[in-house]
Amino acid sequence: MKRFTTLCAVLLFCLAGLAGCTPEADSASDLSSASAASSQPAVLSSQPPAEESGTAEPAEPAGGTPAVYMTADISAEGLLEVYEALGANPTGHVAVKLSTGEPGSNYLRPELIGDLVQSFADPTIVECNTAYGGQRANTAMHYQVAEDHGYTALAPVDIMDEEGSMTLPVEGGTNLTENYVGSHFADYDYYVVLSHFKGHSMAGFGGAIKNISIGIASADGKAHIHSGGSMWGGDQDAFLESMAEAGKSVSDALDGNILYINVMNRLSVDCDCDGSPAEPDMHDIGILASFDPVAVDQACIDLVYGAEDGTSLVERIESRNGLHTLEHAEAIGLGSRTYELVNLDA
Repeated sequence: MKRFTTLCAVLLFCLAGLAGCTPEADSASDLSSASAASSQPAVLSSQPPAEESGTAEPAEPAGGTPAVYMTADISAEGLLEVYEALGANPTGHVAVKLSTGEPGSNYLRPELIGDLVQSFADPTIVECNTAYGGQRANTAMHYQVAEDHGYTALAPVDIMDEEGSMTLPVEGGTNLTENYVGSHFADYDYYVVLSHFKGHSMAGFGGAIKNISIGIASADGKAHIHSGGSMWGGDQDAFLESMAEAGKSVSDALDGNILYINVMNRLSVDCDCDGSPAEPDMHDIGILASFDPVAVDQACIDLVYGAEDGTSLVERIESRNGLHTLEHAEAIGLGSRTYELVNLDA
């Protein structure tokens, strides 16, 4: 019955156009904005502490105010710097979760991420198939895209749901009781979640939370999240909440063996799943890293809201009520919207 419900959700999802990324979606300017209360970022403790040496103390994975490390240096060296600031020590089989991206999209380039990926003793780049068509809905085609985009030259690539799904329990959710992820999810000891922060046609924005929810969900799991856990779903807030709940199931399952890095470059209103994204109309900002997915996404949101040229992306976020994902994620205990921003360039 569970499988039937999930497949029904897939059918409803496709018919309703609730794809993970729908290139045909209306532009943000065609949709009404969210309420004024939702349109403002949270007030956060985000001042960097004074540092004489320039070397940051490692962030705490849990407890206290989470640290978010940042550099404006969007380069292979800058990426390694924010990673090393965390003081993490991944061991065993390390999964580097990223979006392989549709051809023509703003996916993370291998020359940017290669040094980080290859710094691990046993890395594998991991992804799951899409549920909306495109070049990555079929496993064989998806592997070809990964090769074409240069990822297979960096490390082995694993499409984690090529053999189906496994189920993770969702604790404390209001929409989901279980989350369907790629069946290879359990093959890895540690996850490095490497996200291109950008807009999104349905979620408003995509960052760490989207990468561990929609990104790690199998094709069936993606439909389940988009349906808000109901075969008759389709409510926008239920979808946003379900992303947070699915993300929490992944975080809970990994029990601290996960970290998050968001790259804020080519900040289009469209995501890496769109093969013809709108050209960015704001400047690149930097790279941020944390052990807390809510904190790192909130920090990115605050930087976009604080940018003089961030109007288009802010409109995209608000038109989809995107901040509700962060609100719900904090409410269910996935992470904190209050954080300490540590500027590594200071």
